[in-house]
Amino acid sequence: MAETKPAARSGGILAVLAIAGIVASLTQTLVIPLLGQMPQLLHTSTTNATWVVTASLLVAAVCTPVAGRLGDMYGKRQVLVASTIPLIVGSVVCALSSSLWPMIIGRGLQGMSVGIIPVGIAALRDLLPPEKLGSGIALISSSLGIGGALGLPLAAAVVQYSNWRVLFWGVAVAGVIVAALMYFVLPAIPAAGAAGRFDVLGAVGLGVGLVCLLLAVSKGGSWGWGSASIICLFVGAVVVLLAWGWWELRNSTPLVDLRTTARPQVLMTNIASIGIGVAMYSQSLIVPQLLQLPKITGYGLGQSMMAMGLFMAPGGLMMMLLSVPSAKLSAARGPKVTLALGALIMAIGYGLSMVLMGNPWTLMIVTIIISSGTGFAYGAMPALIMGGVPVSESAAANSFNTLMRSIGTSVSAAVIGVVLAQLSVNFGGHSIPTENGFRTGLLIGCGVSVVAAIIALLIPVRRAAAAAAEAAVAHTVDEVDIVAAEVDSLPVAGVVSAAVQVAADRYAGEPVAETVTGPSIYGRVRDVGGPVVAGATLTLISTSGSQLGRAATRHDGYFEFAVPAAGSYVLIASAEGRRPDASTITVGQVPTLSEVTLGGMGALAGTVTREPGDDPVPEARVAALDPRGEVVASAETDILGRFGLSDLPEGEFIVAVSADGFHPTAVPVLVSGAGITEIAVMLRPGARLSGVVRVRSDDRPLHDAQVTLMDPAGHVVDTMTTGPDGGYTFGNLSDGDYTVVVSGYAPVVMQVSVHGDAVQGVDAHLGHDGPAVPVIPALEQTPVR
Repeated sequence: MAETKPAARSGGILAVLAIAGIVASLTQTLVIPLLGQMPQLLHTSTTNATWVVTASLLVAAVCTPVAGRLGDMYGKRQVLVASTIPLIVGSVVCALSSSLWPMIIGRGLQGMSVGIIPVGIAALRDLLPPEKLGSGIALISSSLGIGGALGLPLAAAVVQYSNWRVLFWGVAVAGVIVAALMYFVLPAIPAAGAAGRFDVLGAVGLGVGLVCLLLAVSKGGSWGWGSASIICLFVGAVVVLLAWGWWELRNSTPLVDLRTTARPQVLMTNIASIGIGVAMYSQSLIVPQLLQLPKITGYGLGQSMMAMGLFMAPGGLMMMLLSVPSAKLSAARGPKVTLALGALIMAIGYGLSMVLMGNPWTLMIVTIIISSGTGFAYGAMPALIMGGVPVSESAAANSFNTLMRSIGTSVSAAVIGVVLAQLSVNFGGHSIPTENGFRTGLLIGCGVSVVAAIIALLIPVRRAAAAAAEAAVAHTVDEVDIVAAEVDSLPVAGVVSAAVQVAADRYAGEPVAETVTGPSIYGRVRDVGGPVVAGATLTLISTSGSQLGRAATRHDGYFEFAVPAAGSYVLIASAEGRRPDASTITVGQVPTLSEVTLGGMGALAGTVTREPGDDPVPEARVAALDPRGEVVASAETDILGRFGLSDLPEGEFIVAVSADGFHPTAVPVLVSGAGITEIAVMLRPGARLSGVVRVRSDDRPLHDAQVTLMDPAGHVVDTMTTGPDGGYTFGNLSDGDYTVVVSGYAPVVMQVSVHGDAVQGVDAHLGHDGPAVPVIPALEQTPVR
């Protein structure tokens, strides 16, 4: 049975996940205002104090893809709640620290919580109705930047007006609140269907490779780019990551499915994400320094730490406000356009900084523009990622995309750090960046933003149906031409069979098995209407249930599998927004053609109102039944009488609606495979008839008296037994005349007329002194509301 996503709870779910994402991302910038005091607070050197930031970034990079995979395997709600535990423990450890190592350990534990953001984004796919999914994804994705932007003013205020330990105690308390909210507000989310064991070796390999890479990038400036340590780290990163990639490709249940990641839409989005990460973090590194440098330098703006934080805060708020416009733009023009536009807005902001960096207020405008572009870009990237991967890999794919952003921020820190260090002067015994250094860093952010916009425009997204169909036909013709060109090189015995195969393929429009020979399966995946489906996931299993292979269709819908031997196999196909298909295929000694057709999945939404009038009916029960009478999906209406049913296969349904005090109704509905089918249902109120049975001698209520209601034809409508209070009630009655028979002593018979209202006070008195047959000519009536 498909799960419903009640609209009434969507706002609470979205708010909880947004708060969780902001709290998790706060940890990334929370310690930046403290860096200058860390050597004295922790009794260590300035170089060692930078590990307080580096440790959190490294652990976050390693744990983010792990959290995504665990969410796909074991359920996202469990992983979300579990991710708050290291956040709370790490914050407490940091708050109690007085030396370097406890602080590093605590910061590492805090970094483990960043997986909340990508797993939360993937969870929205299961929790929100389709019409709210886009804005929800944009808001949660933007929380990574919102928390980072708000962390600066918050930390600055605490450091300036209170004890630095309050920062970490506050995060610990916020973590406890977030854990409680997620536990009680988020519904259980079943595992997405990712099968197999957790890839421990893949997690360790990715962790080692990322630590080597990010450590080399982040410490290259301080350790020396040509030093043996940095060179060894880079070499180690290349070797380990190559070995990790080899392991992931041969593993049937990898930590990161590199074949899915290599899909053009996913790959290009991840590359653009690195550029967006570089551009986003550049202004976070440069603007705070410009604001706080003394005015005597000639270009510093002389602001306090608190003022710096306040000038930076509007940028973070702007990211939050733009989540809804970002989603609307993605829905109208596609997330690829939104991503490109966001990158261009960032480039414009950096370009304007060349003439607006001389005043705190104008520099704040620059940060607002750059943050606005970041908000558009961050909202579009998860939509592009989830549009290119199956549901069972959505959390892992989002986590990998978050990792790409983190790599971008690490690269940004290294590059901007080198630029500012090289273009610096000695001022009052301290080395500070020059104005030219700041301008160069801002221009780098501008250039990277432009490159990210170009990459975004090159992202190949799923084309319209007609274009896809034309491309499929063109590709088939090209394949036939290639085969025809190669016929001359075939042995004579094979020329006739090759010619026959080419002719058959041209006539039927079928693909040619390109790279498989012998026992194999090949074909195309198509929609019901005919267009091919790119990026569909196909899984081949044996009749005993063992997985033999998994593949994704190309841009032309083509797929192929080599099978170990001739025999029967089960092929399962699935694609986003379509009904999965499973079929048994018998394979011979030559390639076997299998054309797969996937039906669409639709959604049904509407309102339930009272007849006559248009008053909403809350808490009405709505169920969609297929032609066999099976309930496919169900929901309850909200306070405005609205309901939504998602993941419905295309076809005819009977929608049954019932509510207390109303006559049930059923209406036929044709659900299309695309978009949301809207319906309106009106319920007719049902009358109620009630009364009390009493003992005639002393007027006390009579328990266990039998009350029977009959229609004018003498058919029994309902029978009930009175309770201790002697009361009885018949509900949902149609208009008309009824006979009420009360028995227990001598029976009493009453005639009652019902006309759409509640009939009350139909009382009866029973005793031993003979039957009574009172007639109820008229009763005070109270309308049903």
